Amino acid sequence: MHNRVKHFREEAGWSQGELARRLGVSRQTINAVETDKYDPSLPLALRMAKLFAVPVPEIFLDEWEPEHD
Repeated sequence: MHNRVKHFREEAGWSQGELARRLGVSRQTINAVETDKYDPSLPLALRMAKLFAVPVPEIFLDEWEPEHD
């Protein structure tokens, strides 16, 4: 899974610290998410989507496809 958190954060003009403050998490959490070292919880992903005003799949890109029998 890849994400576009950094893209949306920079588009909003926020530092990692500012985004972290708005979401109620640490700056280290934001850094870990942006560098694909940590997958956020569902509640955090939903908060990000609300904050950036975009659907979750626009932030978090999952290329997994189910097998078709």
